Amino acid sequence: MKNLKKKFTLLLIAGMITIPTILIAQNPEDPGGTDIDVPTPFDGGISLLIAAGIGYGLKKANDKKKAEKL
Repeated sequence: MKNLKKKFTLLLIAGMITIPTILIAQNPEDPGGTDIDVPTPFDGGISLLIAAGIGYGLKKANDKKKAEKL
C-alpha cells in the first residue's frame, strides 16, 4: 500500500510540473506581444471544476444516506 501511495504521489507531482507547460495560453508564434488578439482557452478548467464539485457533492450525499440507513 505504501508503494502505491508513493507512486501516486510521484505521478501527481510530475503532473503538476508538466501540465502547466503543456497548457500555455500564449501563442508560441507571437511571443513579442504584438497587436494580434489571441483568445485564451477558458472553459476547459472551469468545466472540470464544476464536474468535480458535483461529483463530490453526490458522494457526500450518498455517504450521508448510507450513514442514516445504518
